[in-house]
Amino acid sequence: MLQVKLIVTGDDFGYCPRRNQGIVDCFLAGAISNVSLLVNGSAAADAAKLARRHNIPIGLHANLSEGSPVCEVLKTNSSLLNQDGFFHGKMGFRTALSKGLLNMSEVKQELKAQVELFQELTGHLPPHMDGHQHVHVLPEVRHVFAEVLEEYGIKYTRVPIEPGLHNCDWIPPSLMEFYLGVEEDSFNTVDVFTKHGISINSSVPSCGCRWPDMYIGLSTMGRNMSVSSICSAIDSAVLQLTARAPHSSTGTIELMVHPGYPSVPPVGGCGEGPDDFSQSWERLHELQTLIKPELQSHYKSRNIQLCSFKDL
Repeated sequence: MLQVKLIVTGDDFGYCPRRNQGIVDCFLAGAISNVSLLVNGSAAADAAKLARRHNIPIGLHANLSEGSPVCEVLKTNSSLLNQDGFFHGKMGFRTALSKGLLNMSEVKQELKAQVELFQELTGHLPPHMDGHQHVHVLPEVRHVFAEVLEEYGIKYTRVPIEPGLHNCDWIPPSLMEFYLGVEEDSFNTVDVFTKHGISINSSVPSCGCRWPDMYIGLSTMGRNMSVSSICSAIDSAVLQLTARAPHSSTGTIELMVHPGYPSVPPVGGCGEGPDDFSQSWERLHELQTLIKPELQSHYKSRNIQLCSFKDL
């Protein structure tokens, strides 16, 4: 049987104290094995302390779309900001990018500032770095992102291409449209990362950055998360892994999750207060689903071992 290493990453660590506590509770319950830190989150410093206290593997959730930049010189008069002085937002960032309004040198400046703030908060460089709201796989941004990974020697990233996504008929059309856009951007990112000396397969040694063999997390987000949806997504990924490399003895999967206790305004956010996503009941629903013993039983029955990027 294929030995699967499963990285369960809790995104948005540092967003607010309640999200932090929910993520820590998930980790202590053995339900997640890794976290991604928003360094511009209102509770980022507290999150870094919690990770240190509980020995939680932590990487960087690079944020170019929500809240405020951490680079001082970009906090005023920057192409990354809207008229209110904040990042453009999930869709606003994409619109500004498509219109050619974003300065890529400023994107790089902000990404580097976030890596350096991460190091200041945690005492080490991030072993992995991905993008909040998947901005790191967008056109132009992907090139700059790859350069930053190389410059800092960051070993792992995320490429959100989910097997079986097209068959998920429970996802609302508007959300599916966004997910399919993320998928298309991710396919186009593979070639860019490869040209930057980045390897597609985490089990193949590389001097560049790598990412897990499979990614899941779009079809299982929020209200769509259940024990059965996670198990089905994992089984689908394992089948594809086996088909792709029938003679391989190991494979790696990352499951992206967003558990927590819902934010309570005005506390939280990345400079603008907590958004609807963070205040939603779906954050608690994810937490309660992830800690169910049936999931742990499924992992054991499928020879799946939870781990972090540093264990690969």
